[in-house]
Amino acid sequence: MDGKKLEYKGENALKEIEKLTTTAGEVQYGILKEILKRNAETEYLNKYMKGSIDVSQFKSCVPVITYKNIYPYIQRIANGEDSFLITGQTITEILCSSGTSAGEPKLTPSIAEDLDRRTFLYNLIMPIMNQYIPGLDDGKAMYLYFVKAELSTPCGLPFRTVLTSYYKSKHFKCRTRDPFNDFTSPDQAILCNDSNQSMYCQLLAGLVHRHQVMRLGAVFASALLRAISFLERKWAQLCNDIRTGHLDLSIIDPACRSAMMSILSSPNPDLADEIESICSRPSWKGILCHLWPRAKYIEAVVTGSMAQYIPPLEYYSAGKLPLVCTMYASSECYFGVNLKPICDPAEVAFTLLPNMGYFEFLPLGENGALAMDMDEEEAVPNDRLVDLVNVKVGCYYELVVTTFSGLYRYRIGDVLQVTGFHNQAPQFRFICRRNVVLSVDNDKTNEEDLHRSITTAKKLLEPYNALLVEYTSYADTSSVPGHYVLFWEIQMVDSATSIDAKLLQECCVTVEEELDYVYRQCRSREKTIGPLEIRVVEPGTFEALMDLIISQGGSINQYKTPRCIKSSTALKLLNSHALASFSSPRDPKWIPLNG
Repeated sequence: MDGKKLEYKGENALKEIEKLTTTAGEVQYGILKEILKRNAETEYLNKYMKGSIDVSQFKSCVPVITYKNIYPYIQRIANGEDSFLITGQTITEILCSSGTSAGEPKLTPSIAEDLDRRTFLYNLIMPIMNQYIPGLDDGKAMYLYFVKAELSTPCGLPFRTVLTSYYKSKHFKCRTRDPFNDFTSPDQAILCNDSNQSMYCQLLAGLVHRHQVMRLGAVFASALLRAISFLERKWAQLCNDIRTGHLDLSIIDPACRSAMMSILSSPNPDLADEIESICSRPSWKGILCHLWPRAKYIEAVVTGSMAQYIPPLEYYSAGKLPLVCTMYASSECYFGVNLKPICDPAEVAFTLLPNMGYFEFLPLGENGALAMDMDEEEAVPNDRLVDLVNVKVGCYYELVVTTFSGLYRYRIGDVLQVTGFHNQAPQFRFICRRNVVLSVDNDKTNEEDLHRSITTAKKLLEPYNALLVEYTSYADTSSVPGHYVLFWEIQMVDSATSIDAKLLQECCVTVEEELDYVYRQCRSREKTIGPLEIRVVEPGTFEALMDLIISQGGSINQYKTPRCIKSSTALKLLNSHALASFSSPRDPKWIPLNG
């Protein structure tokens, strides 16, 4: 991407959006031609294209793939082979996705100019927001951003999350300072690998600047709720720091400590008293508005699995702060922006920007049913894909992307619905991740992984003549951190035997040990997911569940027990039949990847 595009601000940024979307078809064709021109001689593309850069040959010869198809190439590069296996540019880092059913995070190749594309998209956000909420340059943003400790691949490439990559890059650290990216958090606090110290310092900085804060946010809604929970536990300590002008001794990161001591330049007992008066109220309803009275909105991802966090965020803001979801992105590619950010979270739609990558779409029918029926690894005919400008309003699609960094016709796994167009560029509502049934934070547990984990755990019941008759699940986010809940109906074959609490607790642990790497990381290291819980329900509960679903219009001929409960009525039924509850007594084993 041309570096000059990093300078788009204000009206120029809006004009660029209009230009790109008005010529979306031409831009897409140009992007694909440029990718083929740069990468035609790579081992991967040459296998199908024989050096050709013809677009029609690409569409007829290059297969639609999933992660397992490209993984061997990425693994070879991570082990030291040349980037030219898949891309004509040098791969500068390997990004790890938030999760995968393969047991470890997905590895995504990234080249230097990918950071230019990400920065380009970030630079569009404030010009869009300024159309709807004026005066945002008259204060600060309290955005809670975090990095994760990075590792290295065997050949020495950095191995990290896409956000850690961005925050550690010159694009973030050397960004041009202007009123729209004036954050309360010092960079040193954002870049601290210790999440507790980082959280403490960022909240402290936000409280010190409470009367200047114009907007609140985090990348994911779950992170913002974790911050509120942290504040509930630490507000007295934070007030003491402000009152005395001395930073708590628990902050031992040198860079953090130095930056925060500059912010705590002198004692401020009046400010500490204000915050103490607010935080000591019996109810924290509207706490965000009380602590940051000038805030005009909350920015966070509240689509997909994050939608479950909308009610608590509305509680803590007393419904007075709009929940804004500004952009759509993944480790593999950044996709687009929300051109109408002040809308109901249920109505969020993203306009895909045609210069970010080459986009194709796998039709999933008018109601998205094929997303559930189609095997994720099922071969997709090349001619089944639809170009960006040819999707149809109301229809569902799975997003397929081709990138400069070496992904070709790669199925992202996101199910989208077309809601309209902005000029030639389609606008999509994010529906869900394919096959994901449970998610609390960065975890993405699909039905297959859940079934495999429970199959392993239920073997612990067999020596006690107990059988697991049926099960379902849901993500309980009524408290922070949220956690997985499994409803188990257990049948005792021999009435003379019984099972005790320790056995069910071990079942909880066994399920967690069998879940994927990211889940176990969130549980054991990040502490962003709480202990898994099994609620044992009385005999006949799942028959009652079936009766309920059929009474609501389900077909008895096609009925299958839902493996994840979304209906509040069904959840109420299950909980009303619960006999006992058991939780994991310890964290599951988790060993950091060593490359």
